[in-house]
Amino acid sequence: MSNKNVGKFLAGAAIGTGLGIVLAPKSGKETRKELKEKIHNLIDQVKHLDKDKLRSNLEKKIEKLEIDLNDLNKEKVLKNAKKKAEELNNKAKELVEFASKKGSDALKDAAEAVRLKTIEVTKDVLNKLEKEEK
Repeated sequence: MSNKNVGKFLAGAAIGTGLGIVLAPKSGKETRKELKEKIHNLIDQVKHLDKDKLRSNLEKKIEKLEIDLNDLNKEKVLKNAKKKAEELNNKAKELVEFASKKGSDALKDAAEAVRLKTIEVTKDVLNKLEKEEK
C-alpha cells in the first residue's frame, strides 16, 4: 500500500468522521447517528488492517480534518461552503475508489456508506445555508 493511497484513504475516512460530528444539521439527529454508525463500522474495518503506520496517519489526518471542518462550520458564505462541500464529496469518492482497490468487500461497503452519507450531509448543510441567505 503506497503512502499516497494510504493518505487518500485516511483523508476520506476522516472526512466522514468530521462530517457526522460537525456538519450535520442540528435538526438531523437521526442522520448524525446513522453517519456515526457507518463511520464506526469503517473504523472497525480499518483496525483489522493492523498497520501501525496506517493508524498513525489516520490520527494525523483526523486532526487536520478537524481544523478544516471547524473552518467550514464558521463559513457563512454560500460560495465557499459549496466549494468545500464539493471537495469533501470528491475525497469521499476517492475513499471508495481506494477501498475498492485495496480492501475487502466489507471495507468497500463501509466506505460507500460513508460516501453516500457525506453527500446527504453536505446537501443538508448547503440547503440550510441557502435558506439563511434568503
